[in-house]
Amino acid sequence: MAKLTKNQKEALSKYDPEKAYDLSEASTLLKEITFTKFDASVDLSVRLGVDPKKADQMVRGVVSLPHGIGKEVRVLVLCTPDKEDEAKTAGADHVGLDEYITKIEGGWTDIDVIITMPTVMAKVGKLGRVLGPRGLMPNPKSGTVTLDVGKAVTEVKAGKIDFKVDKEGIINTSVGKVSFTADKIKENAEEMLQTINKLRPASTKGTYVKSIRLSSTMSPGINIDENSILN
Repeated sequence: MAKLTKNQKEALSKYDPEKAYDLSEASTLLKEITFTKFDASVDLSVRLGVDPKKADQMVRGVVSLPHGIGKEVRVLVLCTPDKEDEAKTAGADHVGLDEYITKIEGGWTDIDVIITMPTVMAKVGKLGRVLGPRGLMPNPKSGTVTLDVGKAVTEVKAGKIDFKVDKEGIINTSVGKVSFTADKIKENAEEMLQTINKLRPASTKGTYVKSIRLSSTMSPGINIDENSILN
């Protein structure tokens, strides 16, 4: 058995790995058991009672976190020339079309979100091989394929993120930074959880939310009492 580090021992002295905490308590506790020298991300892991292989049980959605995720989101807008000024004014980091398609085909993906227009999806669609595995492919359901590119950029910059369940039935997503106050962590996580709960597929039987864990980069995971939130 691996020997515990000093920080791991201190973390274990502050919380019970077997206990399910309410979200407010867990948000405070997480700050106390995170010892990274950098501003660690706060992550939420939600195990769902769905079968992602079934199209009607694929849980996917978007949420605007009230306090953002604590980092600058790099946005690329692939659009026609008449929309470029709108995208730039809204704060897009990169704006263009053919030149960026060529860069992406060459392997460039130094961005966090790509927003595009329905009218150019024929060109963007061929980038699926590069963008798909990185989770960067624009999608109408996430609001990243739209004619209102300015609004989409503003929302993403303000903290709007998209999420989806993976093949194991788990949603993993960032809900902030450890430098956030405990209240901000709680409110962001609460907004995410309420959104996931509203997306429950009609065909799902039994328990929908099976477990919730809150953690930070390199910290232990804290079990959350889902009944304290979703009821």
